[in-house]
Amino acid sequence: MVRAIVGANWGDEGKGKITDMLAKGSDIIIRFQGGSNAGHTIINDYGKFALHLLPSGVFYDHTTSVIGNGVALNIPYLVEEIQSLVERGVPKPHVLVSDRAQLLMPYHILFDTYEEARLAGKSFGSTKSGIAPFYSDKYAKIGIQVSELFDDAVIKEKVHRVCETKNILLEHLYHKPLLDEAELLETCRQYRDMVEPYVCDVSSYLHDALKEGKTILLEGQLGSLKDPDHGIYPMVTSSSTLAAYGAIGAGIPPYEIKDIITVVKAYSSAVGAGAFVSEIFGDEADELRRRGGDGGEFGATTGRPRRMGWFDAVASRYGCRIQGATEVAFTVVDVLGYLDEIPVCVGYEIDGKVSKDFPTTVKLEKAKPVLTTLPGWKCDIRKIRKYEDLPKNCRNYIEFIEKEIGVPITMVSNGPGRDDIIMR
Repeated sequence: MVRAIVGANWGDEGKGKITDMLAKGSDIIIRFQGGSNAGHTIINDYGKFALHLLPSGVFYDHTTSVIGNGVALNIPYLVEEIQSLVERGVPKPHVLVSDRAQLLMPYHILFDTYEEARLAGKSFGSTKSGIAPFYSDKYAKIGIQVSELFDDAVIKEKVHRVCETKNILLEHLYHKPLLDEAELLETCRQYRDMVEPYVCDVSSYLHDALKEGKTILLEGQLGSLKDPDHGIYPMVTSSSTLAAYGAIGAGIPPYEIKDIITVVKAYSSAVGAGAFVSEIFGDEADELRRRGGDGGEFGATTGRPRRMGWFDAVASRYGCRIQGATEVAFTVVDVLGYLDEIPVCVGYEIDGKVSKDFPTTVKLEKAKPVLTTLPGWKCDIRKIRKYEDLPKNCRNYIEFIEKEIGVPITMVSNGPGRDDIIMR
C-alpha cells in the first residue's frame, strides 16, 4: 500500500512530524521531489532535527529511505546529512538513491545566487539552494543523471556541454569567473565515489516491494501553493509538490497511491515572496511567530522569520482539492491557546465581489481577506490524547475548519513531539 504525505499550503505545515510518526508502521519512505531547499523539523527520542534531503523516516531501523528520481540530489549534502545523524546516536539509516536522480551541482547554487542578485527587488525569494537552475538544466537536457557518473565518456561529453553554455552566461550576463572543465570533471568523479554505495534501480526495487505487499510512504516537500502549475506562479518552487507527482518522482504506477494525507496548519505561515491573503503584521504577527512551531516560526533551512497569517479556508480547501486529499492531519492547534478570539479567512474579496474559489495569481494579488471570528479556548491542550477531552471551543474550531475544507480531519497534532497527536 502507498500513502502520500503532502502539504496543503505554502510548506511548513508539519509534514516531517507526521511522516516520522507514520514511518513507524511503514517499510519504505520516499522523497520524490525538491532538494535541500526546504527542511522538515522533527522532534523524537534522539533529539530535535532539521532534515533537508533525507526522508523523515530515517529514525527507525526497520525502514528503507529512498531518494527518488524526482529529487534534486546534492550528493555531499546527502552524505553529510547521513553522517550528522550517526554522530548524534541515530543508527545508520538504510538509504537508496535512484540511478535516475539528477545531480544538483555547485554551479547551480552559484547561478541561483547570481540571478537573485541580478533581479534585486524583483527576485523570487529563493533559498539560493540551486533548485531553479537545477530543474531548468534537467528540462534543457543538460542535467547530469546519477547513472552517467559511471560512464567516463558520457560524463566527459556532458561536462563539456555544460561549460559551453554556462560560461557564456557567466561571462556576458553575470560577469563572474568561468567554470573550469577539468575541475568540474574531478567533482563528478568525487561525487561518483560518494554516491556509489547507495545507487539502485529504485523503480524496479519499488515494483518488487509492491508485489510483496510492503507499506510505502511518499513524502512531499513544500505544499500545494508552491506547485509550478497549480500554485501562486511565479512565486513557486521548480518541481511539482503534488501527491500525483509522487508516482512520477518515485517511479510507481499512479493507481498504487491509495491514501493522500494532506497536512494543514491551524494558522498560516509562509517563507519567501508571493501573495498571502490572510497575512498579519506587527505585534500580532510577532506574538504568533514567537509561540508557533517549536521555538518559533523560522525557516528550517534559512532561519528566515516566516510570514504569519490566520487560517485561510479558501487556500486550504483548494490545496486539499488539488492534492486529492483523502484525509487531513491538522497541526499546531496547541499554539492558538493564548487567543480570546481566533480570526479565520473564509472568502476573498476581489474587485468588490466575494469568492470562495482560489484564483490565479493575477487576481490573487488584488484579494482582500473576508474574516469571521471564532471563540478561543484559552488553555494549554498539549497533554490531551482523546478528542472528546479537548475544550469545546477547540473542537468547534476543528469542526468548523473540517466543514470549510470538506475533507475529514483524522489527526490533530497538539505539540511538537512524536506522540503529541490525537487520532480521531
